[in-house]
Amino acid sequence: MPTWSYDDALAYLDAHVDYEALASGRFEAPNLERMQQLCALSGAPQHAQPALHLTGTNGKGSTARMATALLGAHGLKVGTYTSPDLGRVNERLSLDGVPIDDEAFADAIAAVAGLEAGSGIRPTRFEILTLAALRWFAEEAVDVAVVEVGMGGRWDATNVVDATVAVVTNVGLDHTGVLGATRLRIAGEKSGIVKPASTLVLGETDPELAAVFDATGPAATWRRGADFDCSANVVAVGGRMLDLRTPGASYEQVFLPLHGEHQGDNAAAALAAVEAFFGRPVDDDVLREGLAGVAVPGRFEVVGRQPLVVLDGAHNPDGCRAAARTLDDFSFAGGPVLVVGMNRGRSATEMLAALGVERARLVVACSVDWPRALPAEEVAVAARRLGAEAEAVPDVPEALRRALGVATSDDAVLVTGSLYVVGAARPLLVS
Repeated sequence: MPTWSYDDALAYLDAHVDYEALASGRFEAPNLERMQQLCALSGAPQHAQPALHLTGTNGKGSTARMATALLGAHGLKVGTYTSPDLGRVNERLSLDGVPIDDEAFADAIAAVAGLEAGSGIRPTRFEILTLAALRWFAEEAVDVAVVEVGMGGRWDATNVVDATVAVVTNVGLDHTGVLGATRLRIAGEKSGIVKPASTLVLGETDPELAAVFDATGPAATWRRGADFDCSANVVAVGGRMLDLRTPGASYEQVFLPLHGEHQGDNAAAALAAVEAFFGRPVDDDVLREGLAGVAVPGRFEVVGRQPLVVLDGAHNPDGCRAAARTLDDFSFAGGPVLVVGMNRGRSATEMLAALGVERARLVVACSVDWPRALPAEEVAVAARRLGAEAEAVPDVPEALRRALGVATSDDAVLVTGSLYVVGAARPLLVS
């Protein structure tokens, strides 16, 4: 095929069905057949390197970044695949934490397009990106791939990998229209990433749900609480101070430059995954070096002071509760000013209640140019029903300006409800 530009690659992606953007539901019978066929035509890139495969309702992206940092601190060449992106699609594919550049991205997508042209197999947008990532990792001869599930696990395009270590951060109610209406059903979908040779790092502690994962028959299981844990987790300047425990070692007073108690749990899962991968404890100095440089854009990311301005891509009730708890770790006057936009398929009332909007000084409801976006007025109405003062300002930049105009230097402004809203706001706040 002729050389493609970056714009050519984006146009090709846009010409394929994007289930991430569709309003709700899965619009075909779930299967991995296309991915398996395309991987076979590509020389099985999913097996070119061992993989850490991560799923979970919340925290899998942060855990993937921490695992990447820890593996990199050991001198390994690490390919990481995550979703969604905040600003540019390149963010989903990275090598040693650095996103793929435009030229390499265009080449990777063009190669998949060539397979489609030759085989007649038409993949979805997410399948294209997943295959491009796996092929790129194989070409770059990475030592290990860290692969985050897009949704669920069993039928996710990433599930062509055979995980050396399978990580499940937790199981909550999200994407219920696709994965099932109960946590038990959702656990069954997520358990699909566990393979017979996998070591399962299980962060979910509900015994009923743990039994679902046990039934998959992993080679070994490491359980939160019994085998690994974050035993101390306190606020520190610029992040958290943690005590971490794994089957082989304990680590005290480890600094993590991320905000929120939940990130301590994610750090424990990432550390357990890396130790399971190596089959031995991590050196104390390497652990501290690896975690000290971790950054997770859009996950309780502090981007301003006076007023305090925070970006958090909480996109389900559990995430909203975590964001509200984390905000309480900071000192600010009165109630926060909330800039909130969310996607269809979410209960605006449940999400806003989880954020504690009754305490907010003002809720500025917004929306993004995205097929699944919930209209701003619907979010505002739900906030008012919960007793909050709310305004609908559909445009994200305008909503942000309104919030910053209302806030004093002693206030807090939290932008949340959807990673797409955070992605639209972040370029306006981060140079």
